[in-house]
Amino acid sequence: MTLDEPRPGAPGPLPVIAPHGDFDEDTLPPLEVRIRQAAAAHGGLILDASRITFGDSTFLRLLLTVHQEADLRIANPSPAITRLINLIGADQVLRIHPTVEDAQTT
Repeated sequence: MTLDEPRPGAPGPLPVIAPHGDFDEDTLPPLEVRIRQAAAAHGGLILDASRITFGDSTFLRLLLTVHQEADLRIANPSPAITRLINLIGADQVLRIHPTVEDAQTT
């Protein structure tokens, strides 16, 4: 699991967080801190999920919780994350975008 530094979401004001790797109960805490800090500081964030190879129920719970608390935009989810989100119907609730650029402009 690796976390990239948030990068400014030009042209939109939301920061982009682009983690990669697997996220489960053991590896999620650093990502959760980064996501919650960005959400608190900016009112939301763009999660570039293109390089996330695995997410478990704790990862999904984080997404749903942050979605309720802030403007969470999920960009370009990997096949594994797309399956996870679609499996429980969260694709009907979460704001999912095909690209980071698309997430920045909406």
